[in-house]
Amino acid sequence: QVQLVESGGGLVQTGGSLRLSCAASGRTFSIYRMAWFRQAPGKEREFVGSITWSTLRTYYADSVKGRFTISRDNAQNTVYLQMNSLKTEDTAVYYCAAHPTDRGSYEYWGQGTQVTVSS
Repeated sequence: QVQLVESGGGLVQTGGSLRLSCAASGRTFSIYRMAWFRQAPGKEREFVGSITWSTLRTYYADSVKGRFTISRDNAQNTVYLQMNSLKTEDTAVYYCAAHPTDRGSYEYWGQGTQVTVSS
């Protein structure tokens, strides 16, 4: 099992920045990739970006490319989502998720953290 705890959400104005954290514990050695997803009210959950645990290679959705950056603190087993130039359409609950090496999908999810961008 892997436990994930997100933090860092809040209210920010358009153009501002926030940094979300996702602390992983438990069987972290089994993680292949971690990702951030988000879900806005009335919309389906969407992929934001991911980072491969061992290579630190990152991938981003087109909607956030150039504005969001995912990084990992190896010592703390923590993944960050740095969000810059925030837009109102970035308002959502943000979730981190872990993809184990022996599974075909993201099996572990955090509880989510709310990000609200006001105009």
